[in-house]
Amino acid sequence: MSINFTQAVINKLQREIADIESKNENEKSKKKKAQAKIKQLERDMKLSQSHNDLSVKMTRINKLNEEIRTITRNEADLAKQLAAKKAALKQHQAK
Repeated sequence: MSINFTQAVINKLQREIADIESKNENEKSKKKKAQAKIKQLERDMKLSQSHNDLSVKMTRINKLNEEIRTITRNEADLAKQLAAKKAALKQHQAK
């Protein structure tokens, strides 16, 4: 393989790694916001008087918990992708 080709592959892998890391940070941010919203809803539930209000808040909490589960799966997928890209980068840098 030529040096130019290897360098192009390395540059591409570095961009992909940066993109995955950015997506991972975005997912972490979404997860923190959802967790904060759940805590806020739980505090608000203590003050709620009506059954309907409690029901709406519980539904929202359940949706946020599902969102957190989805984000956690996405983070795991991104971690796998990141590990694979870093391994490929290390392999190409050794050449």
